[in-house]
Amino acid sequence: MSQAKPESRSESPDLKCPTCGKKRAEDFKPFCSKRCAEVDLSRWLKGGYAIPGREADEGDGRSSPQGGEGEN
Repeated sequence: MSQAKPESRSESPDLKCPTCGKKRAEDFKPFCSKRCAEVDLSRWLKGGYAIPGREADEGDGRSSPQGGEGEN
């Protein structure tokens, strides 16, 4: 029986910098450089990766503190 050669992680196509697509560097994993890491951090801090939520006026189904039951 022939044994299949295990695929090296460095040959995997998903090991590219998520910011620019270049080959990533060990020192800056998963990025290729400090610059790309800082670009990604900037996107996080500015809300570029935010998950959209529902509109504020939709409410959550609970009664509001104003005009709710139990007020004296």
